[in-house]
Amino acid sequence: MILFRKPVFCRCNQLTAMHKAMLWVVPALLLPALHTTAQDKLKIRFGKVTPQDFTVSSPLADSNANAIVLADIGSSEFEGDNQGRFVLSYSRHRRVKILNKNGLDAATETLHLYGSGEDEEKVSALQGRTYNLENGNVVETRLEDKNVFREQVSKQRTNRKFTLPNVKEGSIIEYTYTIKSPYIFNLQPWVFQGEYPCLWSEYSVDIPEYFNYVFLSQGYQVFAVNTGEVHRTSFKIGFNGNSAERTETVPLDASVQYKHWVMKDVPALKEEPYTTTLANHIAKIEFQLAEIKYPQTPPKNVMGNWQTVSQQQMESEKFGVPINRQNGWLDAAMKEITQGSADKTASAQKIYNYVRDHFASQGGNSIFISEGNSLKDVFTKKSGTEAELNLLLIAMLRHEKITADPVLLSTRSNGVIHPTYPLMDRFNYVICRVLVDSTAYLLDASHPRLAFGRLPVACYNGTARVISSTPEAITIDPTMLQETSNTFVFIENEKNGPEGTVTTQLGENASLKMRNRMATEKPADYFREVAAGYTGEVKARNGVIDSLGLYDMPVGISYEIKLNLGNEDIIYFNPLLNESIKKNPFSSLKRLYPVEMPYAIDDTYILNMETPEGYKVDEMPKSARVKFNDNEGMFEYLVAVGKDGKIQLRCHLELQRTNFATEDYENLRNFFAYIVSKEGEQIVFKKIK
Repeated sequence: MILFRKPVFCRCNQLTAMHKAMLWVVPALLLPALHTTAQDKLKIRFGKVTPQDFTVSSPLADSNANAIVLADIGSSEFEGDNQGRFVLSYSRHRRVKILNKNGLDAATETLHLYGSGEDEEKVSALQGRTYNLENGNVVETRLEDKNVFREQVSKQRTNRKFTLPNVKEGSIIEYTYTIKSPYIFNLQPWVFQGEYPCLWSEYSVDIPEYFNYVFLSQGYQVFAVNTGEVHRTSFKIGFNGNSAERTETVPLDASVQYKHWVMKDVPALKEEPYTTTLANHIAKIEFQLAEIKYPQTPPKNVMGNWQTVSQQQMESEKFGVPINRQNGWLDAAMKEITQGSADKTASAQKIYNYVRDHFASQGGNSIFISEGNSLKDVFTKKSGTEAELNLLLIAMLRHEKITADPVLLSTRSNGVIHPTYPLMDRFNYVICRVLVDSTAYLLDASHPRLAFGRLPVACYNGTARVISSTPEAITIDPTMLQETSNTFVFIENEKNGPEGTVTTQLGENASLKMRNRMATEKPADYFREVAAGYTGEVKARNGVIDSLGLYDMPVGISYEIKLNLGNEDIIYFNPLLNESIKKNPFSSLKRLYPVEMPYAIDDTYILNMETPEGYKVDEMPKSARVKFNDNEGMFEYLVAVGKDGKIQLRCHLELQRTNFATEDYENLRNFFAYIVSKEGEQIVFKKIK
């Protein structure tokens, strides 16, 4: 069985009468006011707020914080219902101090529920209160039931949304609730870290011996408490006996695994430059059901392995079955599409180009064919989701006896997948892998103007999974994608002053961006932007953009420039023109999680320039060469002026790594600070008298 984080809507928790049991929930959140009486427990009672609670002395409540979480406490426990199954009971109690108007959003909460009818997750014991300090007294405002709204998201998803009343700067808010869920797949995760700093975050779970969960934790914060124990508990479960109106209970003693986690003084997690998604780094713990093992019953593997998961995917009518069919409706079209192909590689290229150039992508965030749709529909309408277009590509390649398999991955903004466990809900994208004469090509036909064998930057996110009879893990890492750009500037003295040319060969990613931009804009619009980017009296004219239609080639940009340096005795001139890095992208003094660049960098800038007529070089930047972590990167700034007055500059930045751990952040920040400083240096020209 494939494990989905979102629950499967079926009664898969049924037990026989002998095995049915119930764990009664103890409301562990209803304990006395905000102080700690033991190392691992925070005593906080809902509704008990004193004037002293409005004073927060923690350094986390600084000018950068809009609100601060005073306490966030949750628990999950198992119990039984009257239908002979286990259900989950999840309770939460949260208290927050609003520090300024930008923190008012903390007063709005949305509870996400799954299921429908009798199997719908249900909210109970929902209470919310706002506290304000007026004339030294605590004034309380309660959340009313009429201000809790239900939102139907889909047939199987609903939300409960509320905003606490009378909230303003300085308010303390708190709320508590319980969610009962019949889906044992949906053991609630716990997030210790968020957009607001948190003084105390606590979570505990009680798991009966019948269920084996994999615990997945992440983040860079240290647990103040991480304990566990096993104890015996008497369970009870209700079920209908011989009479439909009579409920019987059966007692059952079983061992229970108790786990308890606490984090203290957790800083807020803010998005920094070069971040794929904060979801990769936030401190949290998640649970995946791996096995069910009821007494006197063979254990049932729930999570499965990649072999069984791959087989199930290939047996799905919305994934594998349509690409494995003969698809005779393609016969006539494929003869025309592949006509004149010399070999299978040429055929694969023609098929890929056809899908890329003739089909409109509707986007999407799924690996499956949409409900009510088919690959034949997609082919007929010439449009489909990203998944549908790439599955169609695979079907067309297989029609021509070309080895092609779907590859599941998670895009950079969606987060990384687990490298081992088949957690299917982590995948949001499917591409195609083609094998021709032992050469593998990764293809994505859902993006226009993308060359054969290349992928969008978003796909370079680490581990991906080939789904086939022999499934395998492959790596699509950002270091595999190197963005190489070269700029050449030649400036000579002409009759009306210094004039020259600027020629740039864009990298692969920048070339794709330029092609997409020019699909809706005119080159003149781009060159107006280029001209506006120059400071001083610099004119850019006669611009040309080439190779826009040659997707395998880098895009080239060239234009002429004319410099008006004036007639001052002293002229300051930046030889990098407008190509310099003017601002350090790593401005924060400290970073709580790694830097994740989308590709390796190899940028070269070369200038050949004659000293302006009537001037001499008075001051010149010094040449420099700096390495980053020995051989992981390099910045080179080599400049010289010859006896003939010609200036030559070579500026080269190279970074072979794309991921930098927090311990490397200071070095990386200093490295770019040096680059910004060096590229800001100017040549000083002095008039000859």
